[in-house]
Amino acid sequence: MITLPIVLLWLAAVVIIILAGYATLLMFKLHQQKQQRLLTSQQEQQKQVARDVKTVNSIVLIAKAIDQKQCEISEGCWRLSVLIESLPEQSEQLKIKFPAIFKLYSKISHMPILDARKQLSKKEKLKLDLERMKVEEELEQAVFEDIANLVPFAHSLQQMLNKQ
Repeated sequence: MITLPIVLLWLAAVVIIILAGYATLLMFKLHQQKQQRLLTSQQEQQKQVARDVKTVNSIVLIAKAIDQKQCEISEGCWRLSVLIESLPEQSEQLKIKFPAIFKLYSKISHMPILDARKQLSKKEKLKLDLERMKVEEELEQAVFEDIANLVPFAHSLQQMLNKQ
């Protein structure tokens, strides 16, 4: 005859086995989630590096165009500033390292472009063009010095990103 304590013991053992199985299942799911988060994180990091490489390549291209006078200084500085600001890890360092580029950009960033510029009268456009040319003339030498230093710096940044 089976006594009550033995039945309770068996029942307790079954409950413990079920709970242990459930805990194992939860641990397995947790491990899978961690693996998935790690994989997602690695993929995001690879995407960010790819974006950064593309951005740095564009920076080199624009800096060379400015240096070879294939584009206006103000347009180049505007584009460089936007590209540099899109580099999350290097942005602040680059702003400090190449101040003339950002100074020129800050002095012309209020000026309308594209469709907004088309809406202006000839007189307003001329006024803005004169203001822009004055700023370009004032900062030209400093910008070219920054550009001369930016190209090799960007090349080293390219190499660093390509290793990642």
